[in-house]
Amino acid sequence: MKALILVGGFGTRLRPLTLSVPKPLVDFANKPMILHQIEALKEVGVTEVILAINYQPEVMLNFLKDFESKLDIKITCSQETEPLGTAGPLALARDKLIDGSGEPFFVLNSDVISEYPFAELIQFHKAHGGEATIMVTKVDEPSKYGVLVMEEETGKVDRFVEKPKIFVGNKINAGIYLLNPSVLDRIELKPTSIEKEVFPKIAADQKLYAMVLPGFWMDIGQPRDYITGLRLYLDSLRKKSPYKLAAGPHIVGNVLVHEGAVIGEGCLIGPDVAIGPGCVVESGVRLSRCTVMRGVRIKKHACISSSIIGWHSTIGQWARVENMTILGEDVHVCDEVYSNGGVVLPHKEIKSNILKPEIVM
Repeated sequence: MKALILVGGFGTRLRPLTLSVPKPLVDFANKPMILHQIEALKEVGVTEVILAINYQPEVMLNFLKDFESKLDIKITCSQETEPLGTAGPLALARDKLIDGSGEPFFVLNSDVISEYPFAELIQFHKAHGGEATIMVTKVDEPSKYGVLVMEEETGKVDRFVEKPKIFVGNKINAGIYLLNPSVLDRIELKPTSIEKEVFPKIAADQKLYAMVLPGFWMDIGQPRDYITGLRLYLDSLRKKSPYKLAAGPHIVGNVLVHEGAVIGEGCLIGPDVAIGPGCVVESGVRLSRCTVMRGVRIKKHACISSSIIGWHSTIGQWARVENMTILGEDVHVCDEVYSNGGVVLPHKEIKSNILKPEIVM
């Protein structure tokens, strides 16, 4: 089986992290976002992953070369010269996707994090005999999204309603699809939306089905959702593989600590924290609802909450970093400095307080 991951463009919403690496390579729970997907695809027998990309393909491929051999899976790129929307890339990668086997293939949005129940998806798709299956997730505020109206018993999709004013349902497209090769005959090589142009036509032919995604779902393409996504992911890990989470008197709630990180005495860490490889957390530090990426040093008695600390940054003694502060790579926050929602570009030194959310160039 094959899979196409829609990687797309510049990752502007996750800047300043995406100024250092393409968005799919930004760490989430101590490994690149896209690796969560590739590992789950490998588990259900996918042998080739194609990345649909229009930005820095060399960086992506060089990075993923290591994982090709580790996971024993082929990873290739299909590069757009102009943005082709969410369906155009399928037409562009047509020759890579069709291998004559007639097997369906996966299409994934690279920002989506979930438990990836691909085995159940394959089973459901083969059982209903339609042309395409969309995974859907339930949301609390359907009026902000495009809602999918379906038959509850069979999963057959009736229609799509964009940002409904009155309640028609609470299920939205989760950005995970399983498609028969015949779907490619419906797509032209031009900028096209799979959600607005392709799926409604398949639904009109009564060949589109939806499966409700069990477990959590989050699009982690922007900082606030990234932090929420980490909480949901760690919750799921607690249920499925609790041995992977840290434990001890200094840990509160769900915390993921890489074995290569060093944590000092008298710290209080959690809930919902990920600490990457090579990190040094000195004594008396308080961390909650945050991600601390590879090679970061947090000095004594610093306090970090609801923030993302980029690779190889330093947080000074008694510094306080909170309220969606995002530090790019190699940012140095001096001792006793306060950041309230600062978004700091790579390679900066912060010597004075950031009192309100702002971008520091």
